[in-house]
Amino acid sequence: MSPTPNRLRSLDPQLLLGIRRGIEKESLRVRPDGRLAATPHPAALGSALTHARITTDFSESQLELITGVHASVESCLEELTRIHQAVYRAIGDEVLWCASMPCGLPEEGAIPLGRYGSSNLGRAKTVYRTGLSHRYGRRMQTISGIHYNFSLPEEAWGELPWSGGANAGYFALMRNFQRHGWLAFYLFGASPAVCPSFVASRAHGLQPLAPGTLYLPHATTLRMGRLGYQSDAQSSLKVSYNSLESYADSLHEALVRPYPPYEAIGLREGDDYRQLSTSLLQIENEFYSKVRPKRVIRRGERPLHALRERGVEYVEVRLMDLDPFSPVGIDAPTMRLLDIFLLHCLLSDSPPDTPGEIAANARNQECVAARGRERRLQLVRGGQEMTLAQWGGQVLADCDPIAQALDDAAGQGGTRLYRDALAWGAAALKNPAAVPSARMLDAMAKRYANSYTDFVLAQSHAHRAALLCLPFPREIEAHFTQLAAKSIEEQRRIEAADTLPFEAFRRAYLAAETLDPAASPGRALSS
Repeated sequence: MSPTPNRLRSLDPQLLLGIRRGIEKESLRVRPDGRLAATPHPAALGSALTHARITTDFSESQLELITGVHASVESCLEELTRIHQAVYRAIGDEVLWCASMPCGLPEEGAIPLGRYGSSNLGRAKTVYRTGLSHRYGRRMQTISGIHYNFSLPEEAWGELPWSGGANAGYFALMRNFQRHGWLAFYLFGASPAVCPSFVASRAHGLQPLAPGTLYLPHATTLRMGRLGYQSDAQSSLKVSYNSLESYADSLHEALVRPYPPYEAIGLREGDDYRQLSTSLLQIENEFYSKVRPKRVIRRGERPLHALRERGVEYVEVRLMDLDPFSPVGIDAPTMRLLDIFLLHCLLSDSPPDTPGEIAANARNQECVAARGRERRLQLVRGGQEMTLAQWGGQVLADCDPIAQALDDAAGQGGTRLYRDALAWGAAALKNPAAVPSARMLDAMAKRYANSYTDFVLAQSHAHRAALLCLPFPREIEAHFTQLAAKSIEEQRRIEAADTLPFEAFRRAYLAAETLDPAASPGRALSS
């Protein structure tokens, strides 16, 4: 499935310069000693309900930092850095946990859910999280990661006639990403070890490495393996990426049909809601896929409604671990290699997926998550066994013309930034010690007596110090102060405008007709 020469010729410089990317980065707030912070979302950061750049994910203690859309890797990282600087100036002596697997966690009930005020919208977001806690447990939801959003400009699809347009092109990309996503597990995975508090009272299959540390010796990303975002319920979803229609129909069914185990949880106890609905998915964002089609939604609109009505605007890559060696969780070479890989997925032939292939993809991914650095590890490609190194080497070799084209498009005096990023990936296939999961275990062994917590806490404090030492211009500080104030005012406006009882709001939002592109939108919950 290598890119065809005709498709490579479509990579004119203007098309490549039009690539856009953005980042959503989750991080736990922790106390200086590495325990989960129990403090509310800091008031200086504004409203988690309405802030454009700083919100919370599952927990009140779990920040989500969101960049805008950027034409360059550098500008995207610059904004992400600025957001971190603003956060650190608002959280006192607390620290952002720099790894994907969580810090020392309290018992389940003491992990605080995100709170978003008294509006119907804010209450619904908390009820959604209550549902997640009943369905999957609060500990699992404290896992953090990076979502990488990637798109081509609208006009690019006219220059790629073979793609069938944006919808077909993005779904072809996503099918190939599912086929080759295990390569990203290997190259970027950075969660080979965990704190035992994460798996307390749970069967886990991990090995003890040192007191307070569990691991798998060849793991790359426990976050994306059986211990992470997995569930029997979601495993029953056989979502096809063959078209927008097949994808939307699969999700529609999961959003409207009651699921008996979740019916057993119940919808509410008196005035207290246990979940938003008893369907397999409460809302669209509960679907834990490695990659998702996305579109910016209008106020009051369901994400699936937006996709059906106006099509795919970008893809969201969801399998990236936080890089504990980067102050902001990701670095420029990683982003460049992701751009290359995503273009490879787009430009390569992408036959329709089948239930058998979907299952084989999942097995390959699970294998690499748990054993990716094992020498001579065998994966299954088209029913035949092939080593990870062989298959990965072929994929990255096919990426070489793409890296060359991206460097040529940049046109900065013979730059090799993309080719250098690709060369690192090719070298890492031959040397597993170079990937983040191995580097992490090596650093733990050499300096922290194999302690996961001590390593991550030390890295987190170092990143905090480095970010606070960077210049933070007054105009940037004023900008974030203004964003916080604006978000608080917007939350007040939403709360003042509420007229419906919560149950009426919930029913109206979740009504099946709101998923139909012919329907008028209600109010969106987002995530």
